[in-house]
Amino acid sequence: MNSQILVDEMNIYNYDTEKLWVMAVKKWIIRSKIKMGSFTSTPRVLNEDILDHDVNLPKNISRTELLQHCQRQPKIQPMVKRMFRKARPSSDFNCGVKVKKLNAVSRACSEYTSGPNNLRVLQWNILSQALGQMNDNFSKCPDEALEWNSRRYLIIEELVEYCPDIICLQEVDHFNFLSHILETQGYTGLFFPKPDSPCIYIDGNNGPDGCAIFYRKDKFELLEAQTKILEIWKVQSNQVGLLTILKIKETGQKICVATTHLKAKKGALLSTLRNEQGKDLLQFVKANSQDLPLILCGDFNAEPTEPLYSTVLDNSLQLGSAYADCDTDPRISSAEREPSYTTWKIRGEGEVCHTIDYMFYSKNKLELEAVLDMPTGEEIGENRVPSLSYPSDHFSLVCDFKIGHS
Repeated sequence: MNSQILVDEMNIYNYDTEKLWVMAVKKWIIRSKIKMGSFTSTPRVLNEDILDHDVNLPKNISRTELLQHCQRQPKIQPMVKRMFRKARPSSDFNCGVKVKKLNAVSRACSEYTSGPNNLRVLQWNILSQALGQMNDNFSKCPDEALEWNSRRYLIIEELVEYCPDIICLQEVDHFNFLSHILETQGYTGLFFPKPDSPCIYIDGNNGPDGCAIFYRKDKFELLEAQTKILEIWKVQSNQVGLLTILKIKETGQKICVATTHLKAKKGALLSTLRNEQGKDLLQFVKANSQDLPLILCGDFNAEPTEPLYSTVLDNSLQLGSAYADCDTDPRISSAEREPSYTTWKIRGEGEVCHTIDYMFYSKNKLELEAVLDMPTGEEIGENRVPSLSYPSDHFSLVCDFKIGHS
């Protein structure tokens, strides 16, 4: 191999053509058998998920009482109240969009009825505590906003406020805390950590980060759960997928819900690696989804212009992107209809504002009814997120679906 390989957290330089360096890095990955963790030169600090021993809420605490408890925490500020936007058919793309303002927490819940044929799904990268506080270099974020005692109840407030039936999360490194609190609201969940989480190379960590799925126990029965360490050219990477088959108790209808968190960072090579992870993820989902109504969501770390986006939408699973499909103007491509951002942060190297989180769904089996819009730049604030009023650098996605078309 004549060209020099310079490896710095999986950034590869100095290849004459894209084809040459893709072939070269493929050989290098297979030869080295690496897992592509981010901190492989640092000693591991193998801690367990035990940092929330001070949390002891009553098992019968109501939703209102829990939200009040969250809002009484010191240092934090009121969260932004966001807006649901109703989906409109393609034949109606010239009409105005109806919007309802969530003026209060109670209204956000009371306007959603969790019926047997309705699904409200929340997708969110909640920001790993170890990475957010010690590694991500949020240069405009106050130190106190990154403390776990400040963040943890803001996370709970965001999860509980919108009354989701199903919750899909990434960068979870306090699963026991989430599980304990969400259990008081009738949820149970599953967690699958990354095989070589970067969190465990950071002092004071609370164990590895990974993906989690929570669901309402009174509405769903878990029939099956599958996990997958995603591969790139048949070599394991450090990213994972988590898949569940759920049955709606009242109707017997089964659905498949899957979530993932793909490789981060920009660059042509990283885009190629993400696309390979996406292909492996889609094969995994196709093999286990049983041709059921499917929701596939996560932090894909890929903008709509990347190959991965087309790989997902052009797959035989017949998926659409919920946020893009909420406005089905046939004159505009799906990629162009995505929100302007799902993450907006300021790091030492500059401001980052782009769309990398998605909720894909079976267009032929699920009817999209509404999505929760992103807050405006003014609502977010000039220092962006995370902040004392929002605990993550990603915004949650919340979508309403109906099983079957009307």
